[in-house]
Amino acid sequence: MLYQFHEFNRSLMLPLVQWASAGARLFTDPVSPLAHTPFSQRIAAGYELMYRLSKDYEKPAFDISNTQINGKDVGIVEEVTQTLPFCRLLHFKKDLSNKEAGALKQPTVLLVAPLSGHHSTLLRDTVRGLLPEHDVYITDWTDARMVPASEGAFHLHDYIYYVQDFIRLLGPNVHVISVCQPTVPVLAAISLMASAKDSRLPKSMTMMGGPIDPSKSPTDVNDLATEKPFSWFENTVIYSVPSNYPGFGRKVYPGFLQHAGFVAMNPSRHAQSHWDFYMHLREGYNESAESHRKFYDEYNAVLDMPADYYLETIKTVFQDHALPRGTWEVEGKLVRPQDIKSVALFTIEGKLDDISGPGQTQAAHDLCSAIPKAKKQHFTAEKCGHYGIFSGRRWREVICPKITAFIKDNA
Repeated sequence: MLYQFHEFNRSLMLPLVQWASAGARLFTDPVSPLAHTPFSQRIAAGYELMYRLSKDYEKPAFDISNTQINGKDVGIVEEVTQTLPFCRLLHFKKDLSNKEAGALKQPTVLLVAPLSGHHSTLLRDTVRGLLPEHDVYITDWTDARMVPASEGAFHLHDYIYYVQDFIRLLGPNVHVISVCQPTVPVLAAISLMASAKDSRLPKSMTMMGGPIDPSKSPTDVNDLATEKPFSWFENTVIYSVPSNYPGFGRKVYPGFLQHAGFVAMNPSRHAQSHWDFYMHLREGYNESAESHRKFYDEYNAVLDMPADYYLETIKTVFQDHALPRGTWEVEGKLVRPQDIKSVALFTIEGKLDDISGPGQTQAAHDLCSAIPKAKKQHFTAEKCGHYGIFSGRRWREVICPKITAFIKDNA
């Protein structure tokens, strides 16, 4: 009933949200007489804060319309390359003639986005950084509440098969980059392909800030997954999608519960951020206020995860540590990273990462023991937290150039 209660409360709040939005505009629009009254900025700031704390946040757009290649501005066209029930494969195609595109000869990159609460647009800055030197595709996971129950369940092994399908579709010279959660199923996907001697293996795999071995430098996220019994997750966070969505009846881990968990990890930081936003609006610091809007437009936009996939991830990755222990079987097939020989490996971690602690991603090197040392690389970003690995200044200036060089060396 919690999901239904959430939807009822959302409907109940809608008039307040609309009223707060209208109030903010009335006290800021230059054509409104109220905008020229004393304390109008303070009143408008209060209204907008109320609006942003109460509103629903829809999935943002990637909003990538161009990139720079060799000093020239090149348009970007967002295309859907393949559509599966729970994911779209998006291509950020450069608006060039066939002759110009052929002359570029840019390596193809499959960017595997997390299916862990936020939308794939969280990797917008990652895509922007890669575009000048690479032909970029990204997994755009579908909100489970929008997938009809008739499409069936989605399991952890389905994630693995999706990744394999995309690798084969884009191969044979594709380079795979996985960020956070997908490092585990991506390593499993490539391991199974290597064990089967699949000729369409990728050229390289770059793994960034992921829980390959969560027993190393465990964080609060790891502790939560291990302190609670598996039955607690089954009985506490799994609910059925209400009737006002296409996925009516589907079991999911609702996005609003995930968002509450995100905020609960650092409540004081979020409270301070909202207070700063209010003060910036009062004082007319529009640039700082806009930065806040952009961050929380993304941070507050969440999706429902399929229940089977979520629960299997909790058990397989965080409770059983099945990958590093060598006990993970995918529909009867053992996941053996030691069978990977030809795929180059690059692991990247943030020294201040409080989601996937230092050492968790680097553990892939020990598991992939058959990859030659010359084809292995690791980098730890100093003064860098989890989000800084794939977004922001350190990503653009330090990490992205290293990935570009690694892909070039292994092309």
